[in-house]
Amino acid sequence: MNVKLIRIITGEEVVAELVEETDESITVRNGLVVLPQAQSVGFMPWATVIDKTEPEITVSKQFVVYIAAVDSGVKNKYCEMFGGITAPEKKLIL
Repeated sequence: MNVKLIRIITGEEVVAELVEETDESITVRNGLVVLPQAQSVGFMPWATVIDKTEPEITVSKQFVVYIAAVDSGVKNKYCEMFGGITAPEKKLIL
C-alpha cells in the first residue's frame, strides 16, 4: 500500500493511499485529515460524504503543495484500518 502525506493548498494535511499520479493530477483512496492535538495527532475522514463504494478522489496537482512519506507508525495504523492483514515491523533483537 502506497501511503503518503499530502499537503493541500488549503492547509489540510491528508494521509491517503496514493493510487495514481500523473503530470496533472493525483488519485487517492481513503483519505484521512490529520488533526494536531496537544501531544499527538488525530484523524478524521477527509471527504465525509463520499460514496463508500467509490472511495477514490482525483485532485489537480495545482492544489497540492507537497507529497511526502509518512511516519512508519502512522503507516502501520493506516494499513490496519484499510488494508486488512499487515506484517509487523522488523526489529533487531540485541
